[in-house]
Amino acid sequence: MKNSVQKNNSIEEIYSKYSPTLLKELHILTRDGKLNQDSRRKLKQIDHLIQFIHPLIQDVLSSKGQLNLVDFGSGKSYLGFLLNDLICQHQLLPYKIIGIDIRHDLVTYCQDLAKRLSFPQMEFLHLDVSQAVNSNSLPTSVDVITALHACDTATDDAIFFALSKKTKHIVLVPCCQAEVASLLNKRKSLDLKKNSLTEIWRHPLHTREFGSHLTNVLRCLQLEAQGYDVVVTELVGWEHSMKNELIIASKSNNISKKNIAKNKLFSLISELGIEEICQRFMMPEATT
Repeated sequence: MKNSVQKNNSIEEIYSKYSPTLLKELHILTRDGKLNQDSRRKLKQIDHLIQFIHPLIQDVLSSKGQLNLVDFGSGKSYLGFLLNDLICQHQLLPYKIIGIDIRHDLVTYCQDLAKRLSFPQMEFLHLDVSQAVNSNSLPTSVDVITALHACDTATDDAIFFALSKKTKHIVLVPCCQAEVASLLNKRKSLDLKKNSLTEIWRHPLHTREFGSHLTNVLRCLQLEAQGYDVVVTELVGWEHSMKNELIIASKSNNISKKNIAKNKLFSLISELGIEEICQRFMMPEATT
């Protein structure tokens, strides 16, 4: 997988690419057109992510002639609005950007903003993951799914939804992962006596960091086990965000690779004694 990514653009070069009206609505620019200091890092991070997403959009449009993109856990949908402003609304082919979030107030906010900006191709739905999988409000086919800083298990919900929809491209920037760390911590006193490898997560800080790292390793194996090629990289420099890991998965359906990844996934879970998490990484079986 190759991505044409722009690097080292100044913040002035970045925000000049976008509509000032949109940037003011998102409170990235102040009312007098100056850059909001608190939004510098957010804008640079999202703009860099868009450079990764752009070739995936082009791939779908060139092969399918239309695009359905879902931003899962969209929040205020900075990513969706900026992506639409810079890339999607300039396409000649039909497309739709759909934001999904469980917070009703944010969904209403984004719906109103899309109307004010005259972005008819953008929709926002108040749904949890189980509702989203079965909702008639969503297209049967979803081509690209993004999840930017979906906290803890919300990233796993995005993966579940993507696999249920047999999505071609999945773009994830995970955040605040605690579930696996809590399982490691629960067994720590027993495991320390049995295996020297548990020294990796003996200290609380190491438990948290190793748990976060392990969570993403398991997610990558899960996606490979479902027939995806996976690339893991940094999104931006650490000076911009500590939540910096970018996972991009594209459907390839390599059968031999799927089986190897599935065996590694459940072997790793078993070796670390966190079998309670198995169900999260087994589903949905219908997509295999």
